[in-house]
Amino acid sequence: MESFTRPELIDFQGVSMTDTFINDWENIQNFKARPDDILIATYPKAGTTWVSYILDLLYFGKKNPERETLSIYERVPFLEMNFSFMDSGVQLAENLTTSPRLIKTHLPVHFVPKSFWEQKCKVVYVARNAKDLAVSFYHFHRMNKGLPEPGDWSSFLQNYTDGKMLFGSWYDHVNGWWEKKQTCPNIHYMFYEDLAEDVGLEFDKLCSFLSVSPSIEKKKEILEGTRFDKMKNNSMINHSVVPVMDFKISHFMRKGKVGDWKTHFTVAQNEVFDEHYKTKMKDSTLKFRTEI
Repeated sequence: MESFTRPELIDFQGVSMTDTFINDWENIQNFKARPDDILIATYPKAGTTWVSYILDLLYFGKKNPERETLSIYERVPFLEMNFSFMDSGVQLAENLTTSPRLIKTHLPVHFVPKSFWEQKCKVVYVARNAKDLAVSFYHFHRMNKGLPEPGDWSSFLQNYTDGKMLFGSWYDHVNGWWEKKQTCPNIHYMFYEDLAEDVGLEFDKLCSFLSVSPSIEKKKEILEGTRFDKMKNNSMINHSVVPVMDFKISHFMRKGKVGDWKTHFTVAQNEVFDEHYKTKMKDSTLKFRTEI
């Protein structure tokens, strides 16, 4: 662990980023999407791995036993990631032999490579309420040495509220993608809270968007395989093979609950956050639930 120096946030075209995600920028922007590619887009810690694994099992299931030996980041490459100790996300995506190729991104909508829109690729966007996401992202910063130093919870929350976060402001991210969806029928916008409440229903909607109809047995197998406890204990899915992550501090998959923010926000923090939230979201038609 000691060999990793935590990166600093830098302003990149108006969005807070770190070197890891912009040092291969030209190759990211020139990425050649194919019409059957499926892009999974999220702000970090919004259920990316969950939906990635659902799609992985939906398309490739258990029929590729060698796939079971691949980590989720090899099955579903993280497009803009570029750590020195492994192939870049672009390389991993270009090396995929599957059809469709499943690719994930945390980029704000205006940073997505143009070829995804030109090829009319299907995009699955997953959004999670701002409070639970803040808590999850905080613990992720604590254990992931590839992210900037989080500081304590109150200073982290302040930076998060101000949008001084890797991949920019949560508000800009969820609203930017929501606005794009209004004019782009290829975007399926999902909510983490809906998945947590009724994953079967959300799975059916997802399949309908993708025009696939798995059997009842297949659906059951997928929903069973992607249960939180199952994924948390699956070393190919839980990111325990990624060297920058320190599981002694926290797990990559921590609780997966809706409403855990209540154990972290003080009454005062919650009041301040709610006021700020109202001003930031006043023009948005997006509605989130902070409990189910």
